[in-house]
Amino acid sequence: MHQILIVEDQFLIAMAIEDAVIELGHHVVGIASNRTDAEKLGDRADIALVDVNLLDGPTGPEIGRHLARHGCSVIFMTGNPEMVASGVEGALGVISKPVRDLDLVGVIQYASSCRTGSNVPPPSTLRLFA
Repeated sequence: MHQILIVEDQFLIAMAIEDAVIELGHHVVGIASNRTDAEKLGDRADIALVDVNLLDGPTGPEIGRHLARHGCSVIFMTGNPEMVASGVEGALGVISKPVRDLDLVGVIQYASSCRTGSNVPPPSTLRLFA
């Protein structure tokens, strides 16, 4: 079981992600809608699912870098994948919104497998960073 942080400012999307995380047997450490909240909760997370544009602007890439530097596996989930097209240091990759349920499950399982060293392939819709 992993500790997962959801960084998303749209309530209904955050709730759908939370449901998927729980269904897969993981724990949600919190939902953050801005950089300050994400950084406060980040030290308790193993995995973070991060949107790019949040309540405080396009702070997702900064949040992702910060979380990755502190050992968190980061995947961006955004309607603006071009904003992280060149990659973000330490992050695993990006998936475009809207995210289908099966792809969301795949992203969570892939991030989990990266933490445990198992070999779960990423969903085809996840663009991995180099």
